[in-house]
Amino acid sequence: MEQVRTAVIGDVGRLSELVADYHAERTGRRGAGLVRPGDGLGAPPPATEPSVASYVTDPGRVALLGTLDDWVASVALCRVDDGGGERRGVLDVCFVEPGAREVGLGHLLLEHALEWFVASGCTGVDGTAFPGDREAKNFFESAGFKARLLVMHKPLR
Repeated sequence: MEQVRTAVIGDVGRLSELVADYHAERTGRRGAGLVRPGDGLGAPPPATEPSVASYVTDPGRVALLGTLDDWVASVALCRVDDGGGERRGVLDVCFVEPGAREVGLGHLLLEHALEWFVASGCTGVDGTAFPGDREAKNFFESAGFKARLLVMHKPLR
């Protein structure tokens, strides 16, 4: 049975593993090597335990875990961004392990994340997908997300 719960400090090890899997899956995507932490383009946090733990301990963040029976198979890392005069939600990571996909766990996880963003007073939520990542784009669009910006890049070397 699919369920979602808020992560606790004892979950940080598993959270780090899932975030590492998320990074590994995105590594080969077109544009992935050009996104850097802190540039505002949706760079996910590093898969280190201290970084992931901040989503458990910081009140402006939350880590949600999706489970199939007792198997922790998915993660959503959410935070509030108060910049620009608007309280916006940022979905830094939304990941379901490949063996747990196609059963609705990702949508259940996203539903809980959206509820947290509403309760946190956010006026909108941003999530990211790389160019050509049709699976991620379809997932977000099926939940009512719309693209609001495409960032173009040209390397100079």
